[in-house]
Amino acid sequence: MNPFRLIPLLLATSVATAAPTSHRDLPYTKSGHERHTLDLHLPEKSEKPAPLIIWIHGGGWQGGSKENCQPLRQDWIQRGYAIASINYRLSSHAIFPAQIEDCKAAIRWLRANASTYHIDPSRFGVWGSSAGGHLAALVGTTGDLKSLDVGEHLDQSSRVQAACDYFGPTDFKAFVTHPGYQKHASPTSPESLLLGGTVQEKPEKATLANPITHVTPDDPPFLIVHGDQDPVVPHQQSELLYESLKTAGLSVHFHTIHGAGHGNGFNGPEILPMVRSFFDLHLSAEKKPVAPSARTTNSKASTTPSRPQATDRQAPTFDQILTRFDTNQDGKITRAEFRGPLPLFDRLDTNHDGTVTREEHQRLGPSPSPDNR
Repeated sequence: MNPFRLIPLLLATSVATAAPTSHRDLPYTKSGHERHTLDLHLPEKSEKPAPLIIWIHGGGWQGGSKENCQPLRQDWIQRGYAIASINYRLSSHAIFPAQIEDCKAAIRWLRANASTYHIDPSRFGVWGSSAGGHLAALVGTTGDLKSLDVGEHLDQSSRVQAACDYFGPTDFKAFVTHPGYQKHASPTSPESLLLGGTVQEKPEKATLANPITHVTPDDPPFLIVHGDQDPVVPHQQSELLYESLKTAGLSVHFHTIHGAGHGNGFNGPEILPMVRSFFDLHLSAEKKPVAPSARTTNSKASTTPSRPQATDRQAPTFDQILTRFDTNQDGKITRAEFRGPLPLFDRLDTNHDGTVTREEHQRLGPSPSPDNR
């Protein structure tokens, strides 16, 4: 079946059934920049302020949006969590460290406004995937790095109490020399565009961008999840982060999904309960002391789709797909432009080069006639 048939259903449905109270496009600085906004989704008000999960989207630091908020498609709201999904300046707007400065500014704004939205400023967790995983890990390890706290609400802390990193890069210097990933050393790679030059040209910035650089014994607990067949970010990147956190005596759980790629294969029955248990433990209102521990676990990649397949839907033409996703109008769709689930993009990107082209669409199956547009 042509997987493009899944797009309408996958983008329109969600696991959650109860509508949260949503506050969209809240500016978290006074800069006026279009990317300095966040969405805040709140559960039904309870006696105690809600714990907060802050979602940081991926997209190679070049694209992506707060609208693609993974926790919002799950049952976190129903379980009493508030969800904040933040935008940050992309590499086309500003080079690093603008991105982490924005994430920390959003966290400070959320703390400054915690009483307004009935969220608990002492129970903040951060979670992100890919480039968002990198920024989530960096948020986790730079809570004590005041030089990255820039802008407003500097009386508020940008620390978090738990950090979940889904397949994020960490050590760029090791990344770009890892066998099979050397193309990331090129001037046009996402890492080079983020740093304003190649990793070799910008070693100091690569060091600053590395969450491992900033690990200290007072960092929060971490959950790291990575597929060992990831064609975009080597599994080794998470291995390095795990070893650093372990050496510092921190609580860290590193879960490897054997056979999983860059987000695809993450739908196994053990994954979401594992993430739930992690945040439930470390964002609990009870504040029970937890002895630090470092452990690794593993599972096999899931082949189960995350949502029901729409086998009776008419597949859209490639031109319709371009209209929806091709923001720079170059005739193809990049991972950063695609606003659907990442596992679906990986199925569409048959040659795994980070783009979906008209030729790939045609190889997947016939398009409907123009009369059906």
